[in-house]
Amino acid sequence: MKKFKAVVAIFVLGLLSLLPLRWAQAVGRWIGRRASANPQGELCRVTQINLEACFPDMSDGERQQLAKESLLQTGMSISEMGMSWLWSPSRTLKKVTQVNNERLINEAVALGKGCILIAPHLGNWEVLNLYLSAKYPFTAMYKPPKLKMLDDLIKKMRARLGTRMAPADASGVRMVMKALKRGEMVGILPDQEPESGGTFSTFYGQDIYSMKLLAQLVKQTGARVVCGFAERLENGKGFEIHFLEADESIYDRDLQTAVNGMNRSVMDCVDRKPTQYQWEYKLFDHRPEGQPSLYRKR
Repeated sequence: MKKFKAVVAIFVLGLLSLLPLRWAQAVGRWIGRRASANPQGELCRVTQINLEACFPDMSDGERQQLAKESLLQTGMSISEMGMSWLWSPSRTLKKVTQVNNERLINEAVALGKGCILIAPHLGNWEVLNLYLSAKYPFTAMYKPPKLKMLDDLIKKMRARLGTRMAPADASGVRMVMKALKRGEMVGILPDQEPESGGTFSTFYGQDIYSMKLLAQLVKQTGARVVCGFAERLENGKGFEIHFLEADESIYDRDLQTAVNGMNRSVMDCVDRKPTQYQWEYKLFDHRPEGQPSLYRKR
């Protein structure tokens, strides 16, 4: 059954890759509208819960509008995978219309202690990955999907320009450490909940179980940290890449302070384009002891 699901997923990606970007995004918006039309569906339900938790001062109407737009954007993130993974790199990179503050990357790399790029689930992170791997020696940490055929495709497509894929386990951490010691760039998704070994921090006023890995890597290597995301432009016009300075407390020797700085850095990115953040992810699934799940069905 798993193999069948993987074959179907790859077939659908192949069909999506035949479409121009604007048409593929239209498919994504259709997916988003279908999800939005089902308030009891998991995607819509989780989105609403996250937005209620993070933006309690918003009116119900504002939150509903943000939820609808977020679902449209997440639908487009799905439908753009055909482009991200199956178009030629040169064709995809032509869709990058502007890059802002790339000097932050160059300055960090020039210091020789490595650069950690933290990329939240915001906009199209696959386009950002492709852009960075085309210009820099790049190692990306990721959580392998359960479907092996899909994992093989992801590794093959992301490695087209030399990206080294580091699984989110002990072997992947060793790969990342070696890359930083060579003075190279490493990419980490900072808003993925770790399975273990994390700590609670704050995200939009809510307790969130966060990775300590980034803070530990900075502490051990002296690497510089830069935030980045690829903003999706309207009407299929492509993507605009943004690089931002990380919150200075991310370099603090105190681990908790550094983790708090990581989450403030993520929020700084999200605040610039909140509609394109993946609010459909169960951000607060792991709760402090004694606190009930936010996602329990009532």
